[in-house]
Amino acid sequence: MTGHVPIEAGDGFDADALIMKLLIDKSVIPDPYPYYRALRENAPVHKAEWSNLWILSSYHDARAVLRDPRCGNPTPEAFEQGRSVIDGSRRPRSRDSLSMLNLNPPDHTRIRGLVSRAFTPRRVERMRPEVAAMADGLLEELGSSGDLVGSLAFPLPANVISAMVGVPTRDRDWLRPQVADLTVGLEPTASDDELNDAETASEHLSDYLTDLIAQRRAEPQDDLLSVLISAGDDGDMLTDAEIITNTLLIYAAGFETTTHLIGNIMRSLVAHPDQHERLRRDRGLVRTAVEEVVRFDPPVQIDGRFVHADIEIGGHRISAGESVLTLLGAANRDPAICDDPESFDVGRSNTQLLSFGSGIHFCLGAALARLEAQVVLERLLDRYNEWEITAEPTWRSRITLRGVERLDVAFA
Repeated sequence: MTGHVPIEAGDGFDADALIMKLLIDKSVIPDPYPYYRALRENAPVHKAEWSNLWILSSYHDARAVLRDPRCGNPTPEAFEQGRSVIDGSRRPRSRDSLSMLNLNPPDHTRIRGLVSRAFTPRRVERMRPEVAAMADGLLEELGSSGDLVGSLAFPLPANVISAMVGVPTRDRDWLRPQVADLTVGLEPTASDDELNDAETASEHLSDYLTDLIAQRRAEPQDDLLSVLISAGDDGDMLTDAEIITNTLLIYAAGFETTTHLIGNIMRSLVAHPDQHERLRRDRGLVRTAVEEVVRFDPPVQIDGRFVHADIEIGGHRISAGESVLTLLGAANRDPAICDDPESFDVGRSNTQLLSFGSGIHFCLGAALARLEAQVVLERLLDRYNEWEITAEPTWRSRITLRGVERLDVAFA
């Protein structure tokens, strides 16, 4: 469905056609926000006519679902069924279902509680000098022009996660494309070939981590794997399978998202030179500027939940067994939560956003993503006075994890 779909209110408004266009039409990816706005204003709670799928586009409705204990993760069968409705294909069964992303309480509570010990604020903040040194090295190689994604936004978070996990430097170049293939598994409209590549990458990475875990058991170090191996509560330890699966999740969720966040920082500030200049005059706005990019153009655009017991959202009854997609990019621009939400304001304070999710599945690596983005923004401001995007960005063909795969820039 690539034809014109009315996005204004009126007799011609077709929420189902608009939603399908959002999910499968790659031409929408560079700017989905007019479509989000049309849904939020005309059909903020909408059940698709082609499935038991509800789509939410307002902040309060989306937040309510993400935080409701009756809404959780789907069974693998439900996820496969939902994807087949969209594009007629089937998702290959993962050989592992121990990821926090696929669990509900009490299993989710247990594993997240143990894994979170590797993401304490103190441990994350302690990485700031190392992240800064990595960013400086990559920017030195980039020089005054080049592809920002390939030179900085892609390798930096990959190297940060690798350093955090404990992957030796010599293995990181091999690891990056494996993780890139792995992340496609988060897309509801990925092709079967892409999903098979994701399964293959998962197997390669699992084999690699099995060997690395054995090394860390013999010789513990100050890294995430060693923390996960030793994490325990009253004798409740993570199994090797749980360590591997959740380390892969940390890679998949914390690598590509930060890559896109860095690209979005560059695009947003170049597109709003007044805000760029304001930030340059007042470096105290770096943290709020990062928060504004996360709100205005989030790397994660969609989050889903499976309804385990009947709920009511926005006056609509959603029954057990149905699924919900929350449009995070739409919710973040809801005028109910901030003034002039379509404007980009680096000084915006008290920002409400759903970019990292909400409730028990709130992104475990949110603090690390923010730290990396802050460091990159500070280093770019330190090093370059003038920023320019010299060619149209090349977008990845994904809406859930949305971002550019190439961004040609020039600095002075």
